[in-house]
Amino acid sequence: MTFFQLMRRNAWRRPLRATLLMFSVGVAFLIYGLTASFLSGSQGAAGASDTLLGVFNKAGRAQPLPLAYLNRIAGDGDVAAVAYMTRMRGFVDVEKNVVMTSAVDPRLIAAANGDELGLTPQLISALEEGRDRVLVGRALAEAQDWSIGQRIGVTSQLAREDGSRDWSFEISGIFEGADASTDTYFMLARYDAINAGRARGKDTVDGFVVRPRDGVSSGVLAARIDALFANSAAPTRTQSEKQFLEAFLRQFADVGLIVSLVVGAAFVTILMIVVNTMLFAVRERSFEIGVMKVLGFSSGRIMALILGETLFVFAAGGAGGLALAKLATLFAGPEFGLAFTSSVLLKSVAIIAGLGLLTGLLPAANAMRLPIVNAFRSR
Repeated sequence: MTFFQLMRRNAWRRPLRATLLMFSVGVAFLIYGLTASFLSGSQGAAGASDTLLGVFNKAGRAQPLPLAYLNRIAGDGDVAAVAYMTRMRGFVDVEKNVVMTSAVDPRLIAAANGDELGLTPQLISALEEGRDRVLVGRALAEAQDWSIGQRIGVTSQLAREDGSRDWSFEISGIFEGADASTDTYFMLARYDAINAGRARGKDTVDGFVVRPRDGVSSGVLAARIDALFANSAAPTRTQSEKQFLEAFLRQFADVGLIVSLVVGAAFVTILMIVVNTMLFAVRERSFEIGVMKVLGFSSGRIMALILGETLFVFAAGGAGGLALAKLATLFAGPEFGLAFTSSVLLKSVAIIAGLGLLTGLLPAANAMRLPIVNAFRSR
């Protein structure tokens, strides 16, 4: 019998106990997998850029900025590209079916943020074919069951010149996003069409997207942009995409802290359960451990055997929990923005290994120090 076979059989000595332990570990890693997928997905800030900058009105995002700011920002030598946008919130069919539309200049947004959004030259050309054309993100298209060439109607809070709030668009393409963490639950429309058709706020934008040149500190550039408009009628606040998302999420709750507390509580509970169970299991096998020592098993091999058992329990349970978390991210709606990325998997594997070794240390140390005489007396 190999060392691995002996370890596996010892772990399955009590099938019900082993199954319950693995189930407990699996639940803990299911919780971790889902929360980590949320943070690394499009609704969290983990995948946001540290370099891409957003320029907004210092008084709040609800306040517009003059479109004329574009040339002054672009005139900074450290700016590689700059684009502008106006966000248009609305709904399709029913009020709870909310969609968001960003009105942009196709060429400028492709230069500033095209790689992250997956905006190919073909998509940009399709958007430029007509003033009523829009590009729809993959997540939104799947959620609404939309397809290219379909005409859609959006009722928006942005009023038209004729007093209506109904806007009609034709879908000319679907953008995918660079990866699973990219938010694609929105549409891109042409700013010139929205600006010409709206009743108020003409020639204003909600913000600017700025891409610094390579090697330029985003923090230094942000401070310099804000200094440009410090004494203007509409001063600005410039932040990286990641800083903005973190601040936005903190308006509702400190998501990172909540996730850490929930996951920490789950793992601490699992640690106590597994350590207590393994200590009991080692006491049950005191006589066998004594026999193994008589047969020539070194203290190191016995310690490795106990550690291997706890690692086996954590590996089996953790793999099951992570598999369920992965399935949940696949079947959850795109509006949840869950992304079970490779970084989540690698962190999970590291936690499994760390917890498996940590929980096995005390039981393994007890087994290693157990005197042979005391072991035989336990019979």
